[in-house]
Amino acid sequence: MVDVAKAAGVSLATVSAAVNGSAPVSAALKGRIHKAIRQVGYKTNAIARSLKTGTTSTIGLMVADITNPFFTTTIHAIQELAHRHGYGVMLCCSDEDADKERMHLRLLADRMVDGFIVASAGETPELRALVEGGRTPVVLIDRLVDGLETDAVVIDNVAATRDAVRHLAAAGHRRIGLITGRRTLSTGRERYEGYRQALEEAGIAFEPALVGSARFGADDGYKAAAKLLSLADRPTAIFACNNLSGIGLMRAIHDAGLRCPDDIAVACFDDFDWANVFHPRLTTVAQPTQAIGVQAMLLLLERLKDATARALPPRVVRLKAELRVRDSSVRPAR
Repeated sequence: MVDVAKAAGVSLATVSAAVNGSAPVSAALKGRIHKAIRQVGYKTNAIARSLKTGTTSTIGLMVADITNPFFTTTIHAIQELAHRHGYGVMLCCSDEDADKERMHLRLLADRMVDGFIVASAGETPELRALVEGGRTPVVLIDRLVDGLETDAVVIDNVAATRDAVRHLAAAGHRRIGLITGRRTLSTGRERYEGYRQALEEAGIAFEPALVGSARFGADDGYKAAAKLLSLADRPTAIFACNNLSGIGLMRAIHDAGLRCPDDIAVACFDDFDWANVFHPRLTTVAQPTQAIGVQAMLLLLERLKDATARALPPRVVRLKAELRVRDSSVRPAR
């Protein structure tokens, strides 16, 4: 900054005022200073500026699995809107590991990000402290955390799962299996509840043996599906509660020498590009992934840019998912 002041023939205080906007500077003087900045190659120190202004123009984004197509689309939507409003995004991934999440949240807090968007791997003291501290706004996406009062953007998981299982029941299936996610997460609990509701509506007795548990990976989905398919009285239809479990399910059906949908009808959560490439094409519950990202960023921007909005009570936005019926859940005409 000293070199810029010398090149422009002004005081150090005038350069600081022009760069930081801390005091009025004439247009002519600003022009000289910016010309000197280009000549000298001066770059403002972001950390020093943040200490002065109390902001970093940076958002901390924490997702659970960066390889999952659900999150990649959501991340892109958040980044696009953030950049449009002058914010950078620091992205971290927990890999569904609460310890990693804790570490990354501490890192983002140390970098003094202005706000957080988080798909939590589970409740952590760091996340609770951020929300209850109230100084930095936090928006949850995809999953809610019990007892945590903060903004969130999710879908109606109960209704979405109920619609999918209702579709399988309407096709004549009475033994409908479920590959559920972690029920320690709100998504796992809500999708399980939607499954139970659909069975009750259809007058189908719930059988615990028809429920397989998986985390979120394709291998876990494969193991859960293989167990269901090995039952003496196996299900005639299976609903997988996430896209990666659905991929594992299709592989298990193939390895068992069964055909979909002739022997096993399949539907799964999350639409993705490969759903139309599979043979048969997969019936899916399509989440509005882009809208989730946009809504989350809009909630955060409102908290950041409007002082009165900070005092508003937390808002939970529930978006609607869409059942996309394709070949995997529809038996061919005989």
